[in-house]
Amino acid sequence: MAIKLYYTTVTASREVKSQQAEMMRILESKSIKFELIDISVGGEVRDEMRNKAGNLAAVPPQLFNDDQYCGNFELFSEAVEADTVEQFLKMA
Repeated sequence: MAIKLYYTTVTASREVKSQQAEMMRILESKSIKFELIDISVGGEVRDEMRNKAGNLAAVPPQLFNDDQYCGNFELFSEAVEADTVEQFLKMA
């Protein structure tokens, strides 16, 4: 079981940067280990993220448990508010 966070190091969007940083901060604060996958290294990585998410317009950040889609920033935020992050990440 490996949590994967698809993100990008190349974006002009402050919102995307903020969402990525917030996701990383929360995962780290909960001592949840995760792997960062940078979609800016190539279109094939971005397409992989979109295919796994089942949304050809998906943008980072996106969370997966191995290849199982967990959700985007909005869904993650809802899980944080409800204190259900482990269930959201399919860890429990």
